Amino acid sequence: MYPYLANPYDFYPYAPNPYDAYSYAFEPFDRQMMPPPPPPPGGGGFPSQGQGQGQPPGPPPGFTPQQQATAFAVDPGGIRRCLFRNTYVWLNNGQQFWFYPTFVGRNSVAGFRWFPRYRQWFYFGIDLRQISSFTCF
Repeated sequence: MYPYLANPYDFYPYAPNPYDAYSYAFEPFDRQMMPPPPPPPGGGGFPSQGQGQGQPPGPPPGFTPQQQATAFAVDPGGIRRCLFRNTYVWLNNGQQFWFYPTFVGRNSVAGFRWFPRYRQWFYFGIDLRQISSFTCF
């Protein structure tokens, strides 16, 4: 016989627990209005300010390039040629920004994204399926 469980969610720590006030889903909000996260204290974690390894040498170019013809999917091999170069990215949701890729995986790309409001690069990663097109300089 199985013992009585007071809370069956104790065995599933990653499942939402309806008895926990902090696990309720909050309404979606506009992530574009959110400021980027602050840099980690003491230089731990990912570098986001200063001259770290693989960090962009300076601000991106001051122009917005024309979008080229879009492909059905972005290939990791295609964006790999843009490693450590200023790259302009267009996403499927309409966002566009300057990006400085430092890592390309099978399904994602990571690097530094330029936030003009803060005039600063912040570490950023994105799934390749979300990228509509890109061009690098």
